[in-house]
Amino acid sequence: MIIKRACFDNFRNLKDCEIVPCEHIHIICGNNAQGKTNILEAIWLFSGFRSFRGSKDNELISFDSEFFSDSLEFYAFDRVQTARMSVSRQQRRIILNDVPLKLTSELIGSFCCVVFSPSYLSLVKGGPNERRRFIDTAICQITPSYAGVMKKFTRLLDQRNYLIKEIKRGRAQVSELDVWDEQLCEAEAKIANERIFYINEIAQYVNEIHSGLSGQSENIELRYLTRVGKYFKETVEISQEEILRNLKNNVDKDLFNGMTMTGVHHDEIDITVNGRNIKKFGSQGQQRSAVLALKLAEAEKLRDISGEEPVILLDDVMSELDERRQDYILNHIADRQVFITCCDPSTVPRLNTGYVFRVENGNVSRETVV
Repeated sequence: MIIKRACFDNFRNLKDCEIVPCEHIHIICGNNAQGKTNILEAIWLFSGFRSFRGSKDNELISFDSEFFSDSLEFYAFDRVQTARMSVSRQQRRIILNDVPLKLTSELIGSFCCVVFSPSYLSLVKGGPNERRRFIDTAICQITPSYAGVMKKFTRLLDQRNYLIKEIKRGRAQVSELDVWDEQLCEAEAKIANERIFYINEIAQYVNEIHSGLSGQSENIELRYLTRVGKYFKETVEISQEEILRNLKNNVDKDLFNGMTMTGVHHDEIDITVNGRNIKKFGSQGQQRSAVLALKLAEAEKLRDISGEEPVILLDDVMSELDERRQDYILNHIADRQVFITCCDPSTVPRLNTGYVFRVENGNVSRETVV
């Protein structure tokens, strides 16, 4: 998967910018707050997901504009494709290969990329929802239909929670939960087992990459944990019957709290290094290496399934790594199209082939070919 041309107009501070990349590594450099990360964010949106910075649509539009308009020309699945995105404060228009799309999520699977930014450290530092989001996003790129299952689950969960509140108010009967429980369990079983399968699939990649980053001194493990009552247990497979039984056993707790207290929306992905939980006991370096290993493993798996090398977006990552770790990462991404942001291109001294772009006040210029 190769970006041939990218154009951004009124996306944050980027105005009438065009980038024509090569097939290798690109350094996007410049001082802070000049628009480097904005380029990666604009590219990422064409994956079909929301901003990796958590921004809303109206926050992506330049302050003095009513809309932004981005376009991407890329080579994927043996042909050149085009995608265009126009977002105003009232609506969003998406066109893929001259075909209008109703939803941005319909782009999922057409253009694939993997992004790392400093905010992704929350994957190990943050709560379980951060780790679930990582797994779910990764699965969606491999299996776009998974997004539909997630949407269905969210709708059913909202309806069950509404009913729980109605039961507490005396406006409904506990027996009415049965209809929603049956449907919810079907969606939950699909989600949980997809997550477990994905974790098992990337486990070897994660361990090999993390071992390389740590100089062969550390072993990283991933486990999927599901909540049963007050406690978590490791799960290697889960059935609808087990999920339904768990729901039934926790009805009183759900009614007391006014919401569904067990299920895949509470599950956890446990990450340990040398047997110790990385969130509680991992150093800053171990946590950063773990996140990098997870993101690079995501790229490996995406390539295996789709047959396409995903575009790699690395936001301000190299300056935080020593030379050995830089060399290891560059070795793993050498055969892919990569975009790396940094303040000073000399922080990536071992770049042998690619382009250097400089960003200043939202303007992008190609400075050097190396």
